[in-house]
Amino acid sequence: MWFSKKEENLDFIFESKILNKNRIKRYIYLIIGCFLLAFSFNVFFAPNNIVSGGVSGLAIVIKNIFGISTSTFILISYIILLVLSYFLLGKEKTKYTIIGSILYPIFVYITQDFGAYINFDVDNILLVAVFGAVLNGIGSGLTFKYGFSSGGSDIICMIISKYFKVSIGNAMRIINTIIIIGSGFFISKSGEIYAWENVMYAIIVVYIVSILNDRLLLGLSQSKSFYIITDNETMIKKFLMQKLGMGVTVLEGRGGYTGDRKKVLMCVVPTKSYFLAKEGILALDKNAIILINDVYQSEGIE
Repeated sequence: MWFSKKEENLDFIFESKILNKNRIKRYIYLIIGCFLLAFSFNVFFAPNNIVSGGVSGLAIVIKNIFGISTSTFILISYIILLVLSYFLLGKEKTKYTIIGSILYPIFVYITQDFGAYINFDVDNILLVAVFGAVLNGIGSGLTFKYGFSSGGSDIICMIISKYFKVSIGNAMRIINTIIIIGSGFFISKSGEIYAWENVMYAIIVVYIVSILNDRLLLGLSQSKSFYIITDNETMIKKFLMQKLGMGVTVLEGRGGYTGDRKKVLMCVVPTKSYFLAKEGILALDKNAIILINDVYQSEGIE
């Protein structure tokens, strides 16, 4: 496949053919996703002290310790994280998290009083946790499916991944585990010092969110293996490595019928990057053959 000099620029391809594709539709789903995330937080999680990890979960802990409102803590944290992202991750990675990092705190502020008006008078908090997890999972799934990030703990994970050589998935699991388990020591319930029942609810929430999140992004695993048969091997390899930061393995292939030898690119892609990877490959070679499988374990690769 032949490209003009302008089209051979990966930045041009990434901006014009991937991020600008169905832009209005993508922004609409981003807005819906961020709203659902904020709504589930303020209506289901915050009023019941269900800490499901991330900056929002930490905001609930901080409110219980220092009395700082969750919306204020989230807004300040997101601003600080955006600044850190700019200096530690660079302009390119930061600009793709800006919109979500602005929308989510705004929606948290707008919906902060929803819990007072939408009060689920049920004795079974498990039911509340499940419904909140479903809305949260759909919201995060819509956000990631269309190539966006809601910022917050995603930025922390990218920083940890870059400087400590830990995969983004493992960094996320470590952070969420610390926040969830730590919340049991600081959140009181009915005068008790420890609220371990809430910790168990939070674990259930995280599990449901991860399933719904991945379901919306096709499959149940946290990563996907891409096998790509293409005539534009060099550009696709550069795109995956330089723009998305993925590792790529080049395999030797041969057509069973023609006997022609072809290169096959193999890449393990985090589920969150599924949209960008797929659209980028097809933008570079619309005739590329892409085989995608679930990956349930990948040592040293994320």
